Amino acid sequence: MSTARLYNITKTLLSYGLDELIPKHKIPWFGKVARGSLFWLRNQHKEKPAGLRLRLALQELGPVWIKFGQMLSTRRDLLPHDIALELAFLQDQVQPFEGALAQKIIEKALEINDISELFSEFSQTPLASASIAQVHTAKLIDEHSIEQDVVIKVIRPNIHEQINADLALMEKLAKVLAKVHNESKRLRPVEVVKDYKKTLLDELDLMREGANGIQLKRNFEGSESLYIPAVYSDYSRSNILVMERIYGIPVSDKDALMAQNTNMKLLAERGVEVFFTQVFRDSFFHADMHPGNIFVSREHPENPMYIGIDCGIVGTLSKEDKRYLAENFIAFFNRDYRQVAQLHVDSGWVPHDTSIEEFEFAIRTVCEPIFNKPLAEISFGHVLVNLFNTARRFNMQVQPQLVLLQKTLLYVEGLGRQLYPQLDLWKTAKPFLEDWVKQQVGPLSILKQMYANLPFWAEKMPELPDLIYQNLKRAPHAHQPQEQKVSHKPLILGLFGSATMIMATLCYLQYDLVAASIAIGLSVISFIAAWRSA
Repeated sequence: MSTARLYNITKTLLSYGLDELIPKHKIPWFGKVARGSLFWLRNQHKEKPAGLRLRLALQELGPVWIKFGQMLSTRRDLLPHDIALELAFLQDQVQPFEGALAQKIIEKALEINDISELFSEFSQTPLASASIAQVHTAKLIDEHSIEQDVVIKVIRPNIHEQINADLALMEKLAKVLAKVHNESKRLRPVEVVKDYKKTLLDELDLMREGANGIQLKRNFEGSESLYIPAVYSDYSRSNILVMERIYGIPVSDKDALMAQNTNMKLLAERGVEVFFTQVFRDSFFHADMHPGNIFVSREHPENPMYIGIDCGIVGTLSKEDKRYLAENFIAFFNRDYRQVAQLHVDSGWVPHDTSIEEFEFAIRTVCEPIFNKPLAEISFGHVLVNLFNTARRFNMQVQPQLVLLQKTLLYVEGLGRQLYPQLDLWKTAKPFLEDWVKQQVGPLSILKQMYANLPFWAEKMPELPDLIYQNLKRAPHAHQPQEQKVSHKPLILGLFGSATMIMATLCYLQYDLVAASIAIGLSVISFIAAWRSA
């Protein structure tokens, strides 16, 4: 980082009095000396509240800091409510760079002499401009010489150097904050900056965004709820992305949606369904679903479809995360707050010595008022703030892998409130989650797991006789008194029952129902005989 950039950042932070947010008794002596040596940099905005000063400072520092503030605004567990609320107003609308320069970047990336070799039309005036990239419209000439309406996303020139320099400073500031702040263990500033760095650097690779879009499009192929624009991978590179152009209505333009008689109730319900489908069915969800990235198709307003763009940020969940979340959601829906408290303790989110009764009562106090009310009467953000205050009391930490999920759920709630204020978020989601849990623990789930393990079983079946023989060779009489002989009959019968069950499954998959019936019958008889002789 250049000295000039470092001084500019320091000047901005101090001129907005952000150093005053750190308790004086927590600042080491050398920090106080350094601050005193910059005596000409005084707080010039004393009359403004802390949250507003922080937001204005981040806006002045530029794109990297703006996006960092946007991410922090979703971490209500880390910040006071007033500051988090102020950061939510951050906008990353940035002055576009020259269209001629964007054209040169595209030509260089695609290794062509002139953009007309691949695009019959190219607009140098950007369609949209953000902190990391801007978008231009064009007409692509595909391999069949057919024109396709596309948009080209172009990474800003020299953005990598600025981002790397600013991220390096953020990491240093986070380490200092971790040492001087009395809540550093809960705030985890180093981990927060690390997560932000990964997210931001991932956004700089447009090939990753393209791959995410392709995956989401495949997951919702043929769906009436969500459409993802096609990605032209052959014409995309790490710094440019060519995508199908869409002509939907911005989801924030409620007047336009109403003008075409859109079924607003169905649209709002589908927003909730799309979210839970991505999370629990696919374990792969669009994690940047703010209104600027969501459109509604102009076709079939009575059966509305969402259009999602900008797939640079996606979230994934493990099987354990999904199971834990689903059980928590269902417990909330059923107002079983003791189960919620127990799940938090079992998962390690709160210390194991936490009083279940006290934690249950605290959760009940926060969550009970939200039920049996339309969405318009529920301040979900206020509920979250109260939950996070409860979390602080019980030393609960929000898990990093669920931060994107939390942010996305907030977007979905805001979207539902805008489109159809009477939407019952819980009533819409509860049947979906209950069906999902049944699928995970029911007979169908067992059959799916058996089917998934068939290749392994088929590979190991030839080894089964050798394993039985080796087990029998380990005769216990060599190590035990003669009167303590152990019968191998239950073991042999159990192994035979397992083998015939595997054979029954294989025969069933080969549509040999007679052989499958015989094998399953032998398996049942073997298990019963093993149980009776045990």
